Amino acid sequence: MNRSRGRIKPPRTRRGLVTDQVDFPEVWDVLSQSLREIHNKNASSLSFEALYRNAYKLVLKKYGDRLYTQVKELVTEHLQQVADEKVKPLVPSVIITGNAVLGNRASAERRSGGNRFLEHLKAVWEDHQLCMSMITDVLMYMNRIYCADHKLPTTYATGMGLFRDHILRNPEYSIGKALNTVILDQIQMVRDGDIINHGPVRSCVYMLESLYETEDEIESEKVYLTSFEGEFLKASEEFYRQEGARLLQECDASTYLQRTEKRLKEETDRCVDTISSLTQPKIQALVEEQLITNNIKEVLNMDSGLRFMLDNDKVDDIRLIYHLISRVDPEKTVLKEMTCNRLIELGKGIHANLSNPVEPLPTTSGDPSTSGAAAAREEKAANGQTALAIRWVDEVLALKDKYDRIWEVALLEDKGIQTALTRAFTQFINDLRDAPEYISLFIDDNLRRGIKGRTEHEVDLVLDKAVTLFRYLSDKDIFERHYKSHLSRRLLMNRSLSHDAEKQMIGKLKMEVGVAFTSKLEGMFKDMNVSEEMTSEFRKYQQDLQEEDGAASKIELSASILTSTFWPTKVVGSGDVKTCTYPEEIESVRANFERYYLNRHNGRKLIWKANMGSADLKATFKGRKHEFNVSTYSMVILLAFNHLGPGDSLSYEELKTITSIPEEDLIRNLQSLAVAPKTRILSKKPMSKDVQPTDRFAFNEQFSSKFTRFRVSVVALNRAENEKEKKETNVMVEKDRAHQIEAAVVRTMKQRKQLSHQELVIEVVGQLKNRFAPDMTSVKKRIESLIERDYLERVEGSRETYKYLA
Repeated sequence: MNRSRGRIKPPRTRRGLVTDQVDFPEVWDVLSQSLREIHNKNASSLSFEALYRNAYKLVLKKYGDRLYTQVKELVTEHLQQVADEKVKPLVPSVIITGNAVLGNRASAERRSGGNRFLEHLKAVWEDHQLCMSMITDVLMYMNRIYCADHKLPTTYATGMGLFRDHILRNPEYSIGKALNTVILDQIQMVRDGDIINHGPVRSCVYMLESLYETEDEIESEKVYLTSFEGEFLKASEEFYRQEGARLLQECDASTYLQRTEKRLKEETDRCVDTISSLTQPKIQALVEEQLITNNIKEVLNMDSGLRFMLDNDKVDDIRLIYHLISRVDPEKTVLKEMTCNRLIELGKGIHANLSNPVEPLPTTSGDPSTSGAAAAREEKAANGQTALAIRWVDEVLALKDKYDRIWEVALLEDKGIQTALTRAFTQFINDLRDAPEYISLFIDDNLRRGIKGRTEHEVDLVLDKAVTLFRYLSDKDIFERHYKSHLSRRLLMNRSLSHDAEKQMIGKLKMEVGVAFTSKLEGMFKDMNVSEEMTSEFRKYQQDLQEEDGAASKIELSASILTSTFWPTKVVGSGDVKTCTYPEEIESVRANFERYYLNRHNGRKLIWKANMGSADLKATFKGRKHEFNVSTYSMVILLAFNHLGPGDSLSYEELKTITSIPEEDLIRNLQSLAVAPKTRILSKKPMSKDVQPTDRFAFNEQFSSKFTRFRVSVVALNRAENEKEKKETNVMVEKDRAHQIEAAVVRTMKQRKQLSHQELVIEVVGQLKNRFAPDMTSVKKRIESLIERDYLERVEGSRETYKYLA
């Protein structure tokens, strides 16, 4: 509902108010006396209607200017009297004389004296407000007509200005200065732990908020802002500067942070219950600058600082640091840097632990060897290095879990800090050259035995952790090479606990880096499935033949048919075929399978890899039957003793001739069969840890084992590479990378036709970043090689620009 502005109607003329002449001195004398009665709190006996009519007559008869001036002088006179008689006696003498500092007086005296002064000033202010409100009602017509027409402040606004000038800024008594000093002193007492009455302070602050520098009443010109707030902030800055220095000397980091948080809350509450909310953002910024911005680095670098908190999982303290730093730095730069530096430092400590030996991983049999005791020691060292690798991954994952929890609970899942932590993990993990191999070994260990007895959810968590570490790797192509090698051994030696877990792992890798990365790994599984079907069909085919011939074979063949492009070179070889002469009964089955396979797949070629196979044999020792698993080479060696009589033996040279096994592999297998204490199926003369060309071997009639089924391990489990193998791997990796860089260059140039050197390098790096980080020198060399082979040419007049040659 719209309401129009009300108009004051003149009194009716029947009483002659309009036509009568007005004697200003006479009317003012009556009016002024009444206004004084209002100041003297005797207003109850006055007729406000009569007073209003007197003021109305004066304004109506054009005496508005004189009335306005006289009222102003009357109020001024009254306020001066109040200053002399009521306010001056309560102003602390030390403020007026300047002879001493208020803070030196006893706390109780300061509190009571200051409280009396504020209470009395509050009463004077409230009395003045009430009087001016009543006077304004009397002079309503003057305010509405005369003040509006002449653009003068109303009586009430003028009265507020007079209070400001004649009470607070009284040039003789410095009441405003006293007020500021007393309020600041009361606040100082609270900061020092004393208790005060907040009511009078709040009332006097409200008074300052109600007064303005001019009658225009501009918000930014409140007396509170112009006269008090600056002094308050200046005193607070000095207090918190000293407070910060004191806390640094007296407190540990945790206590400092708690005191800072407490001070911030105190100042927020003070702006609500004591001083103005207008000051809250300013005092908060001041405290933040003095206690956080200026000192936080020193606090975090204390012995009890951030490093101690991170190492001891002090999540509450870290969360407090996060909140405090967030106030002054949205990027949390100091917190990010120090947290990441500590993370990298701990990561390097994990690297350093690789020099501390651990117990080698257990093997199923004795120590396998390549050439006697020295080779055995080398194999044991390699197993020890594998244990170190797995421990390294476990420690890195423990560190990751620790910092993930800190990030979630203490750092409130801050995305900026998460990015910084990811960079820190990436940095220290890639500082270790062997990290790709170690992560692959960790996955291998879990898929072989680590996930045994775990639920599907627990297995998924382990694989996710492995993928997280994989994500940090910059040399993912090296990881791929090791992972293929380890996976091939698990599949061929049937050492994987779960093919579902294997496929799940490959699926996770595919999601990370795409199908191109995992296509060969999936091809290996496809080969194993096809081989299983082929073996089943061959057994049925062989059974049909045996039924026709009427002869049953005791030998069952399981063949793994591997596509050479899917499997590692170490498994399928690079054209070299290790020789082996199979016993007649084995050779017959092998030849049957080869004929069967080639009849079904015309034009293909099978290369038998005896060094990668295994066999299950049955034997009787001391009347007890045993079934044991051996390598294919060990099977060939053992079957050579089948046709010997009791007590007969074969020399090393005879075994070498009969089996045609390469000497290095023959020594390894003989050591497992005749030297390893738990699997000594053969006896050796003379007995020693080394296998010599002069040794003789016989069937060990005295062999016994508490296990009905056991394994004679010769082919080493997946283990960390030795230095020689690492060099070979590095050569192969560099060779593969050269091909990939060239392929990326040709692919890019074929599409773009012409590019500058810088643009081409950027394109190539972008394409290869998911596999490895190519260095600029390698890219430049491959470009030069392609130019030499006429795939590219330089554009005439611009040697830094290349053109594709179709």
